[in-house]
Amino acid sequence: MHGQLLLLGVPGTELTAADAARYKAIRPGGFVLFGRNVASPEQLRKLTDDLRDISDITPIIAIDQEGGRVSRTREIGTEPPSAQELREKGDMGLVARHGILMADLLRLLGFNMNFAPVLDISYDDEADNAMKGRCYGTDAQEVITNAGIFNRNLRHNRVLSSGKHFPSCGLADTDPHHDLPHIDKSVADMLKSDLLPYTALMPELDSLMSCHAHFSAVDPDSPGLPGSLSHNLLTKLLRNQLGYEGVIMTDDLDMGAIVNTYGRGPDVKLAVAAGNDMAMICHQVDTAQVALDHLKELPISTIDDSLKRVEKMKKRLSNPLKYSQKEWDLIDEDIMKLRVDVLGEEAAKEVRDYSGEKRSPVEGY
Repeated sequence: MHGQLLLLGVPGTELTAADAARYKAIRPGGFVLFGRNVASPEQLRKLTDDLRDISDITPIIAIDQEGGRVSRTREIGTEPPSAQELREKGDMGLVARHGILMADLLRLLGFNMNFAPVLDISYDDEADNAMKGRCYGTDAQEVITNAGIFNRNLRHNRVLSSGKHFPSCGLADTDPHHDLPHIDKSVADMLKSDLLPYTALMPELDSLMSCHAHFSAVDPDSPGLPGSLSHNLLTKLLRNQLGYEGVIMTDDLDMGAIVNTYGRGPDVKLAVAAGNDMAMICHQVDTAQVALDHLKELPISTIDDSLKRVEKMKKRLSNPLKYSQKEWDLIDEDIMKLRVDVLGEEAAKEVRDYSGEKRSPVEGY
């Protein structure tokens, strides 16, 4: 059952015999897909169906579908507006439509979880810290209002959510895809700002995603320890002090902030020991067996607690919608209408090319 604590990526656009054999042996709790897995709506739905078919326990099938540059379906359909574009428009009805449309789109493609909403506060919209365009607010209340509306509508239409990146990537001084950010803000100050969206929305979120950044005020005696591997942060602060009882999952452990320092196996073991319930391996999928072997070294009580939380969350997973090209076309048309209402007719029809920007690789995955 240890494999239920792993979320694994998929190498390509179809499930090969080798892929299927690996996943049947590991029995992961779920899968996370990226742009590399997307060739057409029909192909993507077949892939998600195949992943369900090889799983003897209903799997999480997740994707990052935030809108804007973090839209994994950009190559096969209309790019939804970003969180920043929605917040700047200032119309909460449009935020609600965005949540509904993302849920309908994802269920049609066979997904049951969206790694959204982003709950980070944007302190600098131009910061080179992976968060450009992705934040619902420049203060805690704006994030709570906008992300809360998105989250409620996403979940109402039966796609599970994941609030990220606990406790704050908005403060990051570098991009965790490359290096480990260091954040020196005190816990008292975070409780009055960055942590407010989590404490306010905690009862309405299906899971939380932990952040690959070092928080010096939380781990003063462990310089360079990522928050995603921190017992002080995830167990003492998030669970014991803030009272969170749901699933915690790591961000991708294949990011530079982790792989530059920790080997595969020790990273996963440290993550779950710290308080995460699920460890995410998005790219180096061939290391999953090593990860599984290290999970088996943890106390059975730790594993059981996480398994119970994951099982409880999975009871809320919904079946996909019946796929049809007509339904795909209708949803895509509605996303374009939303773009027009948010951005205006001319800007909505522009196709954004992110390749030349000196930014995070997040939009290219």
